[in-house]
Amino acid sequence: MSKYDIIVLGSGPGGYVTAIRASQLGFKTAIVEKENLGGVCLNWGCIPTKALLKSAQVFEYLKHAEDYGLKVKDAEHDFDAVVKRSRSVADGMSKGVQFLLKKNKVDVINGYGKLKPGKKIDVDGTEYSADNIIIATGARSRELPNLPQDGEKVIGYRQALTLKKQPKKMIVVGSGAIGVEFAYFYNSMGTDVTIVEYLPNIVPVEDEDVSKLVERSFKKGGIKVMTSSEVTSIDTSGKGVKATVKTSKGEEVLEADIILSAVGIKTNIENIGLEDVGIVVDRDKVIVNDFYQTNIPGYFAIGDITPGPALAHVASAEGILCVEKLAGQHVQALDYGNIPGCTYCTPEIASVGITEKQAKEKGLDVKIGKFPFSASGKASAGGNKEGFVKVIFDAKYGEWLGCHMVGAGVTDMIAEAVLGRKLETTGHEVLKTIHPHPTMSEAVMEAVAAAYDEVIHI
Repeated sequence: MSKYDIIVLGSGPGGYVTAIRASQLGFKTAIVEKENLGGVCLNWGCIPTKALLKSAQVFEYLKHAEDYGLKVKDAEHDFDAVVKRSRSVADGMSKGVQFLLKKNKVDVINGYGKLKPGKKIDVDGTEYSADNIIIATGARSRELPNLPQDGEKVIGYRQALTLKKQPKKMIVVGSGAIGVEFAYFYNSMGTDVTIVEYLPNIVPVEDEDVSKLVERSFKKGGIKVMTSSEVTSIDTSGKGVKATVKTSKGEEVLEADIILSAVGIKTNIENIGLEDVGIVVDRDKVIVNDFYQTNIPGYFAIGDITPGPALAHVASAEGILCVEKLAGQHVQALDYGNIPGCTYCTPEIASVGITEKQAKEKGLDVKIGKFPFSASGKASAGGNKEGFVKVIFDAKYGEWLGCHMVGAGVTDMIAEAVLGRKLETTGHEVLKTIHPHPTMSEAVMEAVAAAYDEVIHI
């Protein structure tokens, strides 16, 4: 039986990053993976979806080339080629993870891993032991009882990435990041898309101003948006699928080729031996302390299977923190109030901290500033005037409470706010930080200036 210092179960962005950092810290490390290295994120999530969205964005540019003084005749798309490119990007990233693991001397154990008592893992009949086992098995598309997925007419995100034929009509149930990204992609490719959202706003975790702008943008682009609505039943007996939707005005029956269920995720905690070991689970999540120790010594858990946000960058950060603590380093618990969220539809969405509504519910005295990209020289030159940056500061102490962005490239801009909040930056310090001109990032400084009544360009 092979013995390691650390064995990581699962090779997603939580697992493989954890394994590499553990090896860097001098631990003899192995990683167990039943499918493809890189997990859902690299193979079926973050990366391939961004490849699809880039194709959609380029196609949109071609269709609007005349806006830039250019002429492109009869721009067409090849749906199969778009999907093939996405899969190629994902495959390349997975091979990159394989290279990184090998470079960092992490042993890769292929097969289905199951936890056993005594700090052991059984992988398809072969036992391995370790001083510490870190569980990073991630999550999958969640199924609703009234919306069972058959993989053909009712699908999850995985099938949405590899459809052999582009649907003419699609219903997207749920408008979180997964829902709106696929809605934008398929609409851009020419599919008739309807979004059905149970809550009053699409992308409901975002600031209401952001949600409203995205809804307007989607409707302008031809996407039908139904909020405060619920799919109560479906009929797949015919050629396509019929969905009965309960709305505030009554029931409506929608017809489509395919329904994409994007109503959240389900953790991968079944049949991995948690019960055999005695690890405590509550409401689909493994319970851990600030450093990801479960109730059983020597067993840790990170990523989507724990109570924190189900985001790739969170899983990576948790794994690094976990093994650095094991190595005896002085580490601080993760600040879950300063986790950025990004959605990559067009317009992009990025945010960190609390929303205006949350600030008011807390009874805080706040300063709020908003700068529209329509007033940005770089946005005008690039033809990307849609959107804004919104900032929220505590009026008394100047603490940066929240930052909410919607527009072109904002997912690459949000890190400024995350770092600023980490360093406890005040609004006045942001104002005195010179931002390059012309850039989209100037909008952050301008929004802060608006909050403090010093704005010049609006």
